[in-house]
Amino acid sequence: MKLKKNRKYNYKPQYYKGDSNPYELKHKFDEHRSTVNPAKGIKGKWNAALDDYQNNRDNKVNKRVLIIIGVLVFLFLLVIGFDLSIFFSKS
Repeated sequence: MKLKKNRKYNYKPQYYKGDSNPYELKHKFDEHRSTVNPAKGIKGKWNAALDDYQNNRDNKVNKRVLIIIGVLVFLFLLVIGFDLSIFFSKS
């Protein structure tokens, strides 16, 4: 008994004159990202993201991230009912 081999389907459009495959799914900015393909696993992705963050520092983004984190922490403290009066001086 011989097993059948899978046939390979190679479709090429009749009027397409390009070099690459027109049906290849690719993100718009894959050439510019360093965290898309090479890292495998959670630890590899985390290390690649940290490396990308450290090499491409932008002060405006850092300030924006700190403001967002501060607002989220403040909202969290309000939701859990933390007494914020300890941060203000009593006269």
